[in-house]
Amino acid sequence: MMLRHIETRMLRWLVCGRLGPVWMWKVLLLFIAIGFAGQLLGVIFNKSVQPAAHSIFSSPEAQEPSLGSCRPHTHIMFLKTHKTASSTVLNMLYRFGEERNLSFALPLGYQLGYPLSFNAHRVKGYRGPRVVEFHIMGNHMRFNKTEVGKVMPADTFYFSIIRDPVALAESSFAYYKGVAPAFQKAKGLGDFADDPMKYYDARLHNNHYARNLLWFDFGLNHNANFSIALAQRGVMLIRQAFQLILVSEYFDQSMILLRHALCWPLDAVVSFSLNARQQKPSGMSGSWVGNIAVAAAGIGVKGGPSQAKTVPNLSLTDQQREKLRQWNALDWHLYRVFNQTFWKKIDKFGHARMEKEVALLRTRREELARVCLRDGGRPIEAYRIRDKNIRPFQSGLVKILGYELQQGLDNATKMACLRMIRPEIQYKDLLDAKQFPRPPAAQARAGQHRQSLLVAAEGSFLRQDLSRTGSRLLGGQTRGRTAEDHTSSVV
Repeated sequence: MMLRHIETRMLRWLVCGRLGPVWMWKVLLLFIAIGFAGQLLGVIFNKSVQPAAHSIFSSPEAQEPSLGSCRPHTHIMFLKTHKTASSTVLNMLYRFGEERNLSFALPLGYQLGYPLSFNAHRVKGYRGPRVVEFHIMGNHMRFNKTEVGKVMPADTFYFSIIRDPVALAESSFAYYKGVAPAFQKAKGLGDFADDPMKYYDARLHNNHYARNLLWFDFGLNHNANFSIALAQRGVMLIRQAFQLILVSEYFDQSMILLRHALCWPLDAVVSFSLNARQQKPSGMSGSWVGNIAVAAAGIGVKGGPSQAKTVPNLSLTDQQREKLRQWNALDWHLYRVFNQTFWKKIDKFGHARMEKEVALLRTRREELARVCLRDGGRPIEAYRIRDKNIRPFQSGLVKILGYELQQGLDNATKMACLRMIRPEIQYKDLLDAKQFPRPPAAQARAGQHRQSLLVAAEGSFLRQDLSRTGSRLLGGQTRGRTAEDHTSSVV
């Protein structure tokens, strides 16, 4: 400003006819040259220090709060239990591993031999105990620690997730009524709860979905008669195998505990509500924020707007709920014990600290939803999703919802957002193709075959159709020692 003021006064002086000595002209020209050069350099400097295009996934919020100097765990085994938010957790593992080029212990099909007890040879690329390094294992299996130990390194972090057996029974009945004989015969879940033995035959295939499903997934005898000694032994075996058991009713708190246990950045445990089942008829609105997925994605049948599904009767009286707890007594014991353990961990973590970090997690989820998803992230019916590659598979008698990506995202943001909403089956196929690349001709043949492949998934043989796919959701839960008061519709 001072330079321009001097220049202006000198010009006025010259214009008025006071030409002055030659040195005055030289000084004037020098000032003008310096001013021009300064402006030019300023433009160049400003351009040179312009920050790179900001990405929401590289912002400080993606990492905070800091976890100090710990090193992230990269050898991880997740027991993917049924109808417990496990598909959402698996998506986090898939994302974390893909972003860091880690190797996955993938199944030959879509599950690791389930419902048979896991065998190491069910892992694609397995060539003997610890011959090949696998970083992450997380697809459905019936747990067998000895066999898992042949695949995963000795320093592997083991964790799983559980759910209130009554809520789990509601979900199982909705999803497996068509394949579990015990459910097929019952008019509704309440009818089954009133007299389970009227419908249940332990010898029939797929009836494991109808009794102590958590106990079964952990590799234990789900048909054993309940006794305190038996239940305590089962809990002891689980404690010996797993470092952390999460609780789906408290999903956000679970993610904070998991993040600290694994030493992962915040974005690694931020998720959208994958596999959300439709709660209301089409066209009705409802809040989705804070709802977390609680079911595994299924292999689906063809579906579209013209195919109506008759939703099973899941209504229960308080007495019927208590009967389901008695029927699933082993699961109920397991849930109560590990729910108490879960809250002891939060007591140790600190409640104020937990509330703060949960708030950050939820804020971050909202922020990413606004950036990544259309309509603020509201789930939509599968047939409405224009990109057929991200339509979740339909399973059971309920409609399963998915998401649409925002338009106009830059490539890096689009890829990061896509990872967060890619359905489980498609994600597994993508990782499989990366880890076990095949020639283009073989890939084309595999793709054509997959369009009509019959696979055993969720305990039944269902036609896979990648052009008609469609997946589910859990409501937020206030603190309590059990989730008996949890009233939102879940699957």
